Amino acid sequence: MYWKSLGHMRIKCELCPHLCIIENGKLGKCQARVNHGGILYTLSYGKVVSYAYDPIEKKPLAHFHPDSTIFSIGTSKCNLTCSFCQNHSLVSFDGNVRTTSPKEIVTLAKQNGSIGIAYTYNEPTIWYEYMLETCKLAKTEGLINVMVTNGYINSAPMIELLPWLDAMNIDLKGTINSFYQDICGGTLQPVKETISLCSKSTHVEVTMLLIDSLNTNWTDFERTCKWLADLNSNLPLHISRYFPAHQLTIPKTRLETLTIAREIAQKYLKNVHIGNAFI
Repeated sequence: MYWKSLGHMRIKCELCPHLCIIENGKLGKCQARVNHGGILYTLSYGKVVSYAYDPIEKKPLAHFHPDSTIFSIGTSKCNLTCSFCQNHSLVSFDGNVRTTSPKEIVTLAKQNGSIGIAYTYNEPTIWYEYMLETCKLAKTEGLINVMVTNGYINSAPMIELLPWLDAMNIDLKGTINSFYQDICGGTLQPVKETISLCSKSTHVEVTMLLIDSLNTNWTDFERTCKWLADLNSNLPLHISRYFPAHQLTIPKTRLETLTIAREIAQKYLKNVHIGNAFI
C-alpha cells in the first residue's frame, strides 16, 4: 500500500516521510519494503519475532485502561536509525520466522485476560498492511488496538488507520530538527504532525526520552511542552530515562535532569510521568 510507479521499474514509497525512490531489486530505507519488478512488496507481513502479554502501563499508557494486560507484538526493522535504539537486537533481526496470520494473533489476544493488541517493539509503520488487517479483525472480536510508534508516517496512511485505533503512544525523540537528523535519521515536523492529527481522534500519550546534553536544552523543551499543552493540556507526557544502548555510550541520564524536566512540563501539562528512573 501507499506507493506509485515512476516508470522504468522505479517506484516511490509514500508510506512514511522518507518518500524513498526505490530501484528494481532494492530496499527502502526501512529495509522492510522491496521493489520487485516495479511493484512494492512488504517483507514483514506476519513475521512476528517478539510477543508478550504486557501490563498496558509498559507501552507506556498511564491513562488508558489502567491495570490491564495487553497482547504485544513486533516484527523487525525500522524507518528511523536512532543511535540510542533500546530495541536494536529486535530491529536488526534477520532470522527466519513463520508467518503468523491476523486470525492467529487475534486468537492469542483473547487469552490470559488481554484486552487487545499492542503493535509495538519495533516501528509498526513499516508493517502497516499487517497491522491494518489485524486491527480490523480485532475490532470484530471486541478487542482494543494500541499503536506504539515513532510517529514517522505520512498523513494519508495514518488517517486510514486511525478509525481502528483506540490508543497510541507516540515517541517524540527530540525538540529540534537537528537532533532528529543527526541522531535519529529523520526530521521532526512529521512527528509533530502525527501527534497533532492523532490527538484529535484517539487517546494519545507522548513519550520523550531525555539524554543529557543531546536533547535537554530547557528552552526547546519548554517550548515543546507548551506546544503539547496547546493541543490538549490533559495529554499525558512520559519523561523517560536514557540508558546506554546500541551505538550511544554516553552515561545514563541524571535523575536531576528528569526532575527539572517534570517541573517544566507541569507548568503546562496536567499529566506528567517519569519512566525508567530507577532501573
